[in-house]
Amino acid sequence: MSMKRRKFITLLGAAAAWPLAARAQQPAMPVIGILSSLSLSYIASRMPPFRLGLKETGYIEGQNIAIEYRSTEGKVDRLPSSAADLVDRKVALIFAAGGTDPAKAAKAATATIPIVFISAADPVKAGIVTSLNQPGGNVTGVSILGSAVEAKRLGLLHEIVSGAASIGVLVNPTYPDADLELREVQEAASAINRQINIVRASTEAEIDMAFATLAQQGAGALLVAADVLFASRRDQLVALAARAMLPAIYFQREFAEVGGFVSYAPDYADGYRQAGIYVGKVLKGAKPGDLPVMQSTKFELVINLKTAKALGLAIPSAVLSIADDVIE
Repeated sequence: MSMKRRKFITLLGAAAAWPLAARAQQPAMPVIGILSSLSLSYIASRMPPFRLGLKETGYIEGQNIAIEYRSTEGKVDRLPSSAADLVDRKVALIFAAGGTDPAKAAKAATATIPIVFISAADPVKAGIVTSLNQPGGNVTGVSILGSAVEAKRLGLLHEIVSGAASIGVLVNPTYPDADLELREVQEAASAINRQINIVRASTEAEIDMAFATLAQQGAGALLVAADVLFASRRDQLVALAARAMLPAIYFQREFAEVGGFVSYAPDYADGYRQAGIYVGKVLKGAKPGDLPVMQSTKFELVINLKTAKALGLAIPSAVLSIADDVIE
């Protein structure tokens, strides 16, 4: 145990021993528990727009609310115990971020503490809410239409990397919307008459193996389907694509920012801001079950020209003209 952590735990023990009267004078700040299987660094990068949404509803961290994080760093099986931990902590609300698994774990842990989720997978299909308009129960949130755009991504990639070479499609079979993603990609591929090769990965090691398979198959480009594991393995995926000289399209702008070729993605910042607003509304007394699940439908196309140059690719002007952002 690090010295810092030991000190922190000692402080916690000391705090618990304060005389009750002294603590009673100070109204306890409501605590928002953040539950996620994404890495802490990833969640931290999403927090500024979330805090902005909270601020719009009158909440400022450290002034009238506190935030506690429970991240399982990619280990989905640890979500139930982390959710139970937040329930024991008697948090005012659980914000479940990154896919449908955190929301499912939170829902299984409590039927009374309000839950606000943000996810790119279909929340109705995942069984988090019964309907988008009337979520019912103690759950509502923001649905980012992230996995319903694979057809659009394939079309963009086909336009940029024309030719006869097949396009590899990397999918995580354990992702809740994997079937939908595959169906979309297959329909889009037959519509544009382009061959696709589907490779599957649900662990880091399998990601490496998938790239080896794509090389054997002679893929000319790659589509990385939306997935929580892939989001947390961003650097690994971008490095493997660069090594294989594969022009790849991704599902979050952060991929393009760290050297990925192209991203066509929902505006996650906007989604997290909306989630912050919903959290604020619930803290003010709104019932989650009465708040319709918000659908975030803003998308942005980001092109990394430096990577295009390294790949020896010229971006068609028709695609450049619709780009929201170009990284030089």
